[in-house]
Amino acid sequence: MKITESNVVEHIRNKNEKAIAFIVEQYGGLLTAIIKRHLHTDQQDYEECLDDVLLAVWQHIHSFDPEKNSFKQWIAAIAKYKAIDYQRKQIRLQNRQFSVAEFNEKLSPRQTSGAEMVSVEELLKPLSASEQQVFKKYYLEGVPANEIANELQVKRSWIYNKLSRGRKKLKKFFVQNHKV
Repeated sequence: MKITESNVVEHIRNKNEKAIAFIVEQYGGLLTAIIKRHLHTDQQDYEECLDDVLLAVWQHIHSFDPEKNSFKQWIAAIAKYKAIDYQRKQIRLQNRQFSVAEFNEKLSPRQTSGAEMVSVEELLKPLSASEQQVFKKYYLEGVPANEIANELQVKRSWIYNKLSRGRKKLKKFFVQNHKV
């Protein structure tokens, strides 16, 4: 029996795997457009999201109700919400705080070769000179923010501001260049 738009749902309910190929062929362009509209990343994330959409269609076909909407609208909604979930996941990863342990791990001498070892100067390169100075004192030397502020003759809030902005710069740099 040939798979068509009118019987694709029945084929999926009967667990006919050829129905998935039909969905990709028939609705692939629609799904691609929806996913790429919400998900602005590399090809791997797009493909992973598309796979999740197809898996969700396969696993949740029992919840499709033709009286509420068409199959095309139903899979479009699944694609939209899966893409939004992926987008949220990316935002969480980009906003993830780098802990001191993670920072120290980058400096760790336990790495396998000297070529892989990263110096403090290389890690802090994206920061301004003043941010580098504050980072080294606060994170590497363990000097409290109020002492750094007294030494530099600035307010403690200025120190916290430099640390916060510096972390954001480093996160952005590492996410863009190292896919952390």
